Amino acid sequence: MRAEVHQVADGTFLVHGNHVNWVILKDGDAVTLVDTGYPGDREGVLESLAAVGSSPEAVAAVLITHAHNDHLGSAEYLRTTHGTPVYLHPAEVPHARRDFLQQATIGDVVRNAWRPGVVSWARHVLKVGGTDHNPVTAPEPFPGEGPLDLPGRPVPVHTPGHTDGHCVYHLPGAGIVISGDALVSGHATSRVQGPQILLDFFQHERARVVDSLAVIGALDGDTLLPGHGPVHRGSVRAAAEQARERAS
Repeated sequence: MRAEVHQVADGTFLVHGNHVNWVILKDGDAVTLVDTGYPGDREGVLESLAAVGSSPEAVAAVLITHAHNDHLGSAEYLRTTHGTPVYLHPAEVPHARRDFLQQATIGDVVRNAWRPGVVSWARHVLKVGGTDHNPVTAPEPFPGEGPLDLPGRPVPVHTPGHTDGHCVYHLPGAGIVISGDALVSGHATSRVQGPQILLDFFQHERARVVDSLAVIGALDGDTLLPGHGPVHRGSVRAAAEQARERAS
């Protein structure tokens, strides 16, 4: 599957890979890459950078919403090959190193195999390297607080629950929230479209996921770029409220 690049605002691109998204923030020749898909998405990541007139050498930094394999896929490749720093919330740094793993287990998948879409999703995960051992050996915490001095000027916002160090990234000037897996608009295992949280077995602490929806809803924005599903246009506050209602 080739990556699909969609420009959602000036210098902001949502890229659909293998059932997962990443975001490119471009400022001149330099870019910030938010998430990197599965390990099997590497070609798609490189193609998407070329499609927006950039290159891996021009990536100023990789920002990770959370250290699951479908978001961490090419981070170590970019770090070791091009010297690209990989930044996460401090609580997520040891997760990216694989000091521990907060991720659905094979047992979780087996117990939920009766759910529509789970078996086909699991086959896909195996195919694109979702179960590979794929750590970032030298991840770094964010360099400072508030807007990061990177293309797009993203503001990390801690939204724990899916993992302890999950972060969304707010682009206040553009009214955009890059929401990772804290708030999605679709998933291969979901039978509904629109704002929602992932199935319970994907969550490290479901109650904190629901609590974090209030944090997301407090961010000023009218465009949501999720880790899974299409771009969602409309009030971010309303999207978070809809996800909370569906989770109740």
